Amino acid sequence: MIPWETLDTANIPGGSETLRLKRRGTEFSIMLGANELMNSRLSGSEAALARLTIERLAASAPRILIGGLGLGFTLRAALPLLTQAARITVVELVPAVVAWARGPLAALHGDSLDDPRVTIVENDIGAIIGERPAAWDAILLDVDNGPEGLSRKGNDLLYDARGLRAAFTALAPGGVLSVWSSGPNAPFTRRLRQAGFTVEDVAVRAGTTRRGARHVIWLATRPSTSRA
Repeated sequence: MIPWETLDTANIPGGSETLRLKRRGTEFSIMLGANELMNSRLSGSEAALARLTIERLAASAPRILIGGLGLGFTLRAALPLLTQAARITVVELVPAVVAWARGPLAALHGDSLDDPRVTIVENDIGAIIGERPAAWDAILLDVDNGPEGLSRKGNDLLYDARGLRAAFTALAPGGVLSVWSSGPNAPFTRRLRQAGFTVEDVAVRAGTTRRGARHVIWLATRPSTSRA
């Protein structure tokens, strides 16, 4: 078997552990300690995050905010589903992840980062969410292994009651907050409803076949008639 090779490491702002970019043949992995955050063989649920969200949008030229670039599967899945008038802002906290996307992971990302509809921002997604009310038609979060701060404790602020209200306010009426997770989390579902969202949670395959592990995507819609 081909051994894993560590290509690079990166510190996470506000975190205590280190990201490692690894390669085994044509397979890539991003690790946090002993936890694998993402793998290039498992793109199904990240692509579903984009597809399920966009299916629920009424706007023909939606303004979409993606938290977490990762291996780029969510962004790549979103682009063919959107008109040329759509705008996507991808916020990545770790500058090295953006550098990897343009370096050793360039073949995975293709030309998605250079699409004229796409803006890449190196920042904390929480800061972007809090900038303006009704700024987005969709907010997609894939910044951790789910609604708990694994890579950095500060990510918990995205998923608590205050963070969810901030996301609610940042969405236009009818907008969708979508959250990727490696598994279910009933308390998080309750917090979404308490924040005013209409909530679906959908189990999707981690990979692109009908076998293997399932991940969870929350699709939380801000009602069209609600107020922040």
